[in-house]
Amino acid sequence: MIQQNYIDGRKLDYNSVFKSSISGMLSVLDPHSTYFDPIEYASFRTEQRSEYFGIGATIEDLREGSDVNTYIRATFPESPAYRAGLRFGDRITAVDGTSMAGKTYPEVRKFLLGPRGTTVKVTVEHPATKQSETVNIVRDAVSLPSIAQAYMLRPGVGYVGMTGGFNLTTADEFDQALRFLHSKGMNMLVLDLRGNRGGLLIQAVRVANTFLQRGQMIVSQKGRFRDSSQSYAAVNESPDAVPVVVLVNGETASAAEIVAGALQDHDRALIVGETTFGKGLVQFPFQLDYDSALLLTIAKYYTPSGRLIQRDYSNGGFYNYYFPGGLAAEKNNQANPPSGPESHTDTGRAVYGGGGISPDEVVKPGTISASERHLRDILFAFSLELTSGRVPAFEEYKVQRAIEFDHDLLDDDYPVSDNLFRALKKFATDKPIFKVTPDQLDKSRTYAERQLRYNILSAAYGYRTATQVFNDADPQIARAVDAMPRARELALAASRARARG
Repeated sequence: MIQQNYIDGRKLDYNSVFKSSISGMLSVLDPHSTYFDPIEYASFRTEQRSEYFGIGATIEDLREGSDVNTYIRATFPESPAYRAGLRFGDRITAVDGTSMAGKTYPEVRKFLLGPRGTTVKVTVEHPATKQSETVNIVRDAVSLPSIAQAYMLRPGVGYVGMTGGFNLTTADEFDQALRFLHSKGMNMLVLDLRGNRGGLLIQAVRVANTFLQRGQMIVSQKGRFRDSSQSYAAVNESPDAVPVVVLVNGETASAAEIVAGALQDHDRALIVGETTFGKGLVQFPFQLDYDSALLLTIAKYYTPSGRLIQRDYSNGGFYNYYFPGGLAAEKNNQANPPSGPESHTDTGRAVYGGGGISPDEVVKPGTISASERHLRDILFAFSLELTSGRVPAFEEYKVQRAIEFDHDLLDDDYPVSDNLFRALKKFATDKPIFKVTPDQLDKSRTYAERQLRYNILSAAYGYRTATQVFNDADPQIARAVDAMPRARELALAASRARARG
């Protein structure tokens, strides 16, 4: 009827019509059943392989008044961009002959992505020489590791930032990270699952298995038909015995909640942070014609103590589901705590289902004020000058070389001294277009120094190493370290309970 009578019937985008119709039908089932058109399904499968196709670089905007330009922030190890010689501070002026002036970085990113094996011509202006160069880059698979960081927070305390989702490589990455940290003398572990939106179930099972004894339940899923109902137990004869604190927040979901819930139920780890998202619905991809797919909910996840991970979605509405409690709760970083039936951990502690995993110790995250966010552009602009060697008396901060990805960060790597901070304030005074005063910088000096050092370290060692400067001031990580004695006592109590039982 539409095809024959609609005024623009000959211009119909049938994919959009079909997709919106199917999506509308699925929306009345639950928040996670969805339909993937061919492009989306291909992207979904690529993401599960822990990779995407592009040049392998992080990019960022710099806004100077009404002007917007995009710069290379960092390249990934052995990525096409790295091999092409792109560096921190290179300004992207054109892609395949199309000017990028005035385009934001999400717009520029679309030009850089493309099928594997295709060539993209990227024109950049180098910050040190102001000379332009066009490089031909062959797009390739770019790794998206699950683990962004693995290093020693302090002597004896290891840190694993597992923030990239649970993909095909997650458990192997985790095993490698633990071996590295043990070689550095780790006897306590902070496992950071904040912002981890989940992924593959079997990878979550393998990660939890690392710390649990053979036979201890990890997760069960209960569905409508036989093959959708399964239980997964640990098979580890010699689990890693280090005390563990797991960090979670409102963006910790699905497979990440399975790990947190299993370790909490068995008292194997102390959970610190904020209540997790509460995504405990199991989706299975049913492949359809034309390389599309239906991702349909077929089961629900339950923790070892019988807690349902999924929170209630019966009140309806996309916004209410993703921002429970409304805008005020979103701004205050508050999630609804679980309100389901009471269960008990191995040592008898009360835990509740029906709303994610509640932390054993609630800790709010650090925040950045609006005035501090306003400083980001001036700090990035000054970093470009500094790493290009154009700030007098600070030539040692010039970084015009390939990134040293395996560098172990030291406290005296590119420190922000009083003299350097004074140079920053003079730069701000000379750049009225940014509308930043020296007084503003003084009031936000701690943040400014941290962000400036992060920019310099990104140029020298890559953004993953540079992020350690933010971790050093993270209140949730600090609490995790302080909570280690409690995590140790909890694990010992659970071990004694198993021995008795």
